Amino acid sequence: MKNKPHQAACLAVFGTGSDVGKSIVTTGLCRILRRQAMKVAPYKAQNMSNNSGVTPEGLEMGRAQIVQAEAAGIAPHVDMNPILLKPTSEVGSQVVLLGEVQANQTALEYHRRKETLFAAACAALDRLRNAYDVVLLEGAGSCAEVNLQAHDIVNFKMAEHGDAPVVLVADIHRGGVFAQVVGTLACLPPERRERIAGIIINRFRGDLRLFDDGVDWIQEETGKPVFGVLPWYDHFMIEQEDSVVIEKPATVRPTTESGPMIAVIRIPHISNFTDFDPLQSLEGVGIHFLEQVQALADFQVVILPGSKNTRYDLEWLHQRGWAAEIRKFAQDGGRVLGICGGYQMMGRCVHDPDGLEGAPGETAGLDLLPVETVLKAPKTTTRTRFQWDGLCGEGYEIHMGQTIMDGGERLLQIAARNGEPADDADGCQLFDGRIAGTYIHGLFDAPEITRRWLQCWGLDDIRPNALNGPEERDRAYEQLADHVARHLDLPALMGLIQGS
Repeated sequence: MKNKPHQAACLAVFGTGSDVGKSIVTTGLCRILRRQAMKVAPYKAQNMSNNSGVTPEGLEMGRAQIVQAEAAGIAPHVDMNPILLKPTSEVGSQVVLLGEVQANQTALEYHRRKETLFAAACAALDRLRNAYDVVLLEGAGSCAEVNLQAHDIVNFKMAEHGDAPVVLVADIHRGGVFAQVVGTLACLPPERRERIAGIIINRFRGDLRLFDDGVDWIQEETGKPVFGVLPWYDHFMIEQEDSVVIEKPATVRPTTESGPMIAVIRIPHISNFTDFDPLQSLEGVGIHFLEQVQALADFQVVILPGSKNTRYDLEWLHQRGWAAEIRKFAQDGGRVLGICGGYQMMGRCVHDPDGLEGAPGETAGLDLLPVETVLKAPKTTTRTRFQWDGLCGEGYEIHMGQTIMDGGERLLQIAARNGEPADDADGCQLFDGRIAGTYIHGLFDAPEITRRWLQCWGLDDIRPNALNGPEERDRAYEQLADHVARHLDLPALMGLIQGS
């Protein structure tokens, strides 16, 4: 099927597996096409991630496509990620369709709705094609999972709907790159194998010339061109989509040379872990995600992050011994900050009378703040402007439920939500902010706020980068685009777009 005159061309970026670099390649291409004065939009039919964000309309979508929209220089819209699955257990997820929560469903229940969901995803792609010059389709996981292909609406079914040529990304860093490529092609039926136009090798370490023979072998064995080999980079940072990058963190063993350290408790259903990217860019401060229980006395701050299943993760804190360790740290004068679900956990109790996150019931909190939370619909999703200690910031809220204070002081003053003026408050604090919680994600995007927080934490000598948050991200997109343009065959990729 050839494109109609008014429809944008499509190019699909698929992978040999999860976390091979599909999102990064798509982000880099978004910025490159923007540089060429093309109206480009990212698209991923279905995203499975607890790392989400809020559009200007107050709707929820995956952060990976928000990042790609930023790289493309456009506002994020839910058509760019029409289906978002937020895992709440090993077998179930919250289903978000076009930015709004539908239900919590098991995988089997979700598959029964696939035809309806696929139709919604196709309609979203069609709307983007009517509004832009190019749409870049990102795939999910491996595009060749034999047992899932009948139910897969993200990869080839969507490429076929958009008549998009496919670029296959493989990750050499994890090993077995030749088997990744050849095995992926071998698992595909001929018509889908034919749709793959070429291959990108990602995350190469060392002298690129040492892989020349590898490129030749792949091209001879598969009959597909290799569009380039992307080297490993560490001179800039792009937000990661998957929490796989913080899985199985090691126990931290402080030394006298360690310097100031901040601990983020790596709970099972951690969400929006990119809240801490600005802190990770600080020179002289160690940011550590901790999973195995250990003493916290050597840390300056402990942070409880967001959660997609607050009561489950709260029970996990109690059962693992983290609850007692965190309370001891607070009682000994340590600083504790909770964000979103972490804020809810710091209270006296979390109630779930309607079973929104599992069986109805309640779970005792850490009792660090005089608050209680009742989980209830509807879900709050807002872009929020706020003030803290006279400083202005902008973040977003994504949470179920309401938190009621019974003491303490409010932490933040809210100025606007979703563009509408507001005059209320958020969060709770005790002991001049030593123990505090808030619903606001993106708290550290503003350098002045980060600097003031550090001062409150006793880290007066640490100076955040003057470029932080959106400005720092934009600079990183430019660096990523330079990196991609330097190592990929852009004329060949542009030829795919022009010929699709």
